[in-house]
Amino acid sequence: MTDIRIGTPGLPGNGQRNQDERLRAAAKEFEGVFLTQLFKEMRATVPTEDEGPGQEMFTAMLDETLARAAAARSERGLGDALYRQLASRLAPNVTETGTGHGDGSR
Repeated sequence: MTDIRIGTPGLPGNGQRNQDERLRAAAKEFEGVFLTQLFKEMRATVPTEDEGPGQEMFTAMLDETLARAAAARSERGLGDALYRQLASRLAPNVTETGTGHGDGSR
């Protein structure tokens, strides 16, 4: 079985599109992890009465779900900034139209 890697010659645009989608998903996932940690630290500042282990686990799961939802809905958040920064290094000769000829040739 042949292993097809991202950016394989002979698959124009396909590898770039896949790479772009993977980068966008990873950036959103990173934003979700960041927000989860942020929510966790924010909750640590709020005094609570005695919580049982079940409530602690529920609160942690709730925070994670809310953080992932917030990251997915965010249009100008950390994930998008990270994506823009890294996408510029993905393939410098690919234009926004996806033609792969950013230098005006062809």
